[in-house]
Amino acid sequence: MSDYRFPYKDAAFVLNDVLGFEQMCADAGLEDTNAELATAILEEAGRLGSEVFAPLNVVGDREGSTLGENGVQEPPGFADAYRKYVDNGWASLAAGEQYGGQDMPRMLAAAVVEIWDSSNLGLSLCPLLTTGAVDALAAYGTDALKNTYLPALVSGEWTGTMCLSEPGAGSDLAAVTTKAVPEGEHYLVTGQKIFITWGDHQMAENIIHLVLARLPDAPAGVRGLSLFLVPKYLPDEKGRPAERNDVVCVGVEHKLGIHGSPTCSLSFGDHGGAIGYLVGKANNGLIAMFTMMNAARQGVGIQGLGLSERSYQQALAYAKERLQGTRSDGSRYPIIEFPDVRRMLMLMKSATEAMRGLIYVAAAESDRTRWAKNPQEANRHAARTGLYTPIVKGWISELSQEITSYGIQVHGGMGYIEETGSAQHYRDARILTIYEGTTGIQGLDLAGRKTLADNGEALHDLLDEIQATADDMSAVESLAGMAASLKEAVQAGGEARAWLLRNASQDRNAAGAASVNFMMLLGYICGGWIMGQSALKAIRLLEAGGGDETFLRTKQVTAQFYFDHLLSRSGSCLATIKSGSDSMMALDAEQF
Repeated sequence: MSDYRFPYKDAAFVLNDVLGFEQMCADAGLEDTNAELATAILEEAGRLGSEVFAPLNVVGDREGSTLGENGVQEPPGFADAYRKYVDNGWASLAAGEQYGGQDMPRMLAAAVVEIWDSSNLGLSLCPLLTTGAVDALAAYGTDALKNTYLPALVSGEWTGTMCLSEPGAGSDLAAVTTKAVPEGEHYLVTGQKIFITWGDHQMAENIIHLVLARLPDAPAGVRGLSLFLVPKYLPDEKGRPAERNDVVCVGVEHKLGIHGSPTCSLSFGDHGGAIGYLVGKANNGLIAMFTMMNAARQGVGIQGLGLSERSYQQALAYAKERLQGTRSDGSRYPIIEFPDVRRMLMLMKSATEAMRGLIYVAAAESDRTRWAKNPQEANRHAARTGLYTPIVKGWISELSQEITSYGIQVHGGMGYIEETGSAQHYRDARILTIYEGTTGIQGLDLAGRKTLADNGEALHDLLDEIQATADDMSAVESLAGMAASLKEAVQAGGEARAWLLRNASQDRNAAGAASVNFMMLLGYICGGWIMGQSALKAIRLLEAGGGDETFLRTKQVTAQFYFDHLLSRSGSCLATIKSGSDSMMALDAEQF
């Protein structure tokens, strides 16, 4: 098993040189936030990730979490690691200052989260859900709820969960049956929730559940859902956890991967009702929950990047060490000299760099929304953020399946054996296309809410921006071929958009049939856009005589490989989109 080290050079290059992190912070009035501070933060996070989180990754995989008389016991070492995470202020990095946060830019926080996800995904899932709970509560909670719960959630002293799914209601939230009955100033919640990530553990003194439930007079369907805050322990008059609430973990799932993260079944109200508090307006809970959901979806994209990077690092180390092949003089050489191994490693390297770039770009849009100087500007950046979210979640999580599979393939037979650790990354990655909305749901969100709903305007603006990058690349002789490929990909994106707008109203199955390929197409295009910008910036830095020459030349080669092997997939995605729904929907169910 290889050691993990955060790829500082690539992260710093994208943040500072491609996206202009320092200038963005200056424009936002963040005078003390600059590239030097960002580097220091990443280095400190990297140390905690590599020295504390990473060694526990295999422990979590092998030991897992167990359910006993006192609830769920997390894997050995996790509580101490989480305490170091909290004590060093990492939980509060991007949270607002009003409740004890450091208010750092989301684009920097995204880079830090990659460290936690790469080093130990099972453990990192706990703070991910807490961050989402903070966002939802900050946006929709009453002042009383915010004052009581946000400081401890922001600091990480308390953790949060998202409770949506039920035994009879997975992605179909209209089927949710959990009830909430008013009683004085609170509600009594009864029902069962399943697939609750870190739904119980011993690492924090309290766990705050955000629960979708129905009021007695609620209308049917998703319009009748309300959101409730249900703490594991009810705070006393000093705000400290006191009386145990009527919520208990009744099961922990045995899973393919992420064994270190307990996936819990929670029962609310077995003894009369769990005390809960309304978050937001009655029967408007889905809107509040989606604040948490969208943050989690972008977080899942970072998980895909983190696992892909960890798998790549391990495969690279193995390829350099594994001797297989004999030269004419009798000496042996490592498998990294084989073209097919190079193909897989370059696919892994170029894909992870494209993932990283897209994640930082999407996080930067969240920052721009927050820093916008007027409502029109804020709305434009919010629309772009909404467009990126299903691509970040869907495209990256799907691509991570391929990348972590290559990690096993590079190892050959040793990759299939658990002791090498490569298989864990593949198993852990498999959940990413499922939770927080499946790939199909991401595709439908992108095609429906993010494209058809605004007649494709936000997408049109994005494609125009990518086209501008291609035009800039055309002016550089060495990038002319890549520029032509990017322009062709942009044209494919425009054709896909036009096809969707034209056919969705005529064929009720058109959007659903095209949606996943539509999402993958835009993912490959966005990845090409980022890699194109990176190649362009690398050339300009070399011409100016600045930067690490070896790194910058490597960046150009990696970008070229991405264009040759990954951006080229956009054509097949477009062809599949244009094939429509006929063959997909032609068979009766009995014919399968």
